[in-house]
Amino acid sequence: MSLAVAIQMDPLETVDIDGDSTFVLALEAQRRGHGLYHYEPKHLSYRQGRVLARARPFEVRREKGNHVTFGAPEVIDLATLDVVLMRQDPPFNLAYISATHLLDRVHPGTLVVNDPHSVRNAPEKLFVTHFAELMPPTLISYDIDEMRAFRAEQGDVIVKPLYGNGGAGIFLIKQDDNNLSSLVETFQSFLKEPLMVQRYLPEIRQGDKRIILIDGKPAGAVNRVPPEWDVRANLHIGGRAEKAVLTKRDLEICEVIGPALEEYGLVFTGIDVIGDYLTEINVTSPTGLQEIDRFDGVSLERQIWDAIETRLANGPTARRWMS
Repeated sequence: MSLAVAIQMDPLETVDIDGDSTFVLALEAQRRGHGLYHYEPKHLSYRQGRVLARARPFEVRREKGNHVTFGAPEVIDLATLDVVLMRQDPPFNLAYISATHLLDRVHPGTLVVNDPHSVRNAPEKLFVTHFAELMPPTLISYDIDEMRAFRAEQGDVIVKPLYGNGGAGIFLIKQDDNNLSSLVETFQSFLKEPLMVQRYLPEIRQGDKRIILIDGKPAGAVNRVPPEWDVRANLHIGGRAEKAVLTKRDLEICEVIGPALEEYGLVFTGIDVIGDYLTEINVTSPTGLQEIDRFDGVSLERQIWDAIETRLANGPTARRWMS
């Protein structure tokens, strides 16, 4: 089947073609004969019941410095497309939320991946709390007294913004560190949101495992090992990618959360596991496809498109959200 596909994302010209997951999703769509459009969230509009995007048709190739060719921009009605991939990077802010509301107007008639309603209701660090039994001890609060009490109980803790992304703003605060109050005051001077505080997991030194799930089923994993000088394992800030094998515990975690991911239209997700604990469920713009492809000799982007095409063949389904 030949599909009309729009990709809502950040500028395509600047992506790292050796690491970007959206790039290989576009390559695979093109290989299948699908027509591709690109637009940024700022190019979305609502006009008298229609959701429009000023988009450009494009073609991609794995050629550094010459990886994309665009056609002339045109205004397209998203309801006339088959698929929209919502792939812009966080932060998960009001602009992100607004985009999900607009895309809600066309989904599921036009299949949006991931389901915008579910994306809006499943920010990474909050969605995971539906599975508290899988998480490390966790506090979400504005209250510094609650944070002090939590640290006194748990020992060393990780402090991070609730809607942060990419490893930004993550701090290890040891039990005897006197900077907790100062750090919280600094965050509160520019963030109007709670902080997440979690018990520090020493297992991070062995890596933060990113597991990709497709329609709720584990498809592959990559281990991200932090550099010696940092507790953050994100690859773009110095983490090292290593081949990973799914353990019995990893599969148990996937078995618990998988049915919810599939039911809520979260076709492509990435979870983070440190030791035996689930720390995040990434639904906005998961990454890791190219690293896993190289280590395991697979094509996860092919599996994702298979799942998308299967959903289209089965037709629109009713949606609900977890209570």
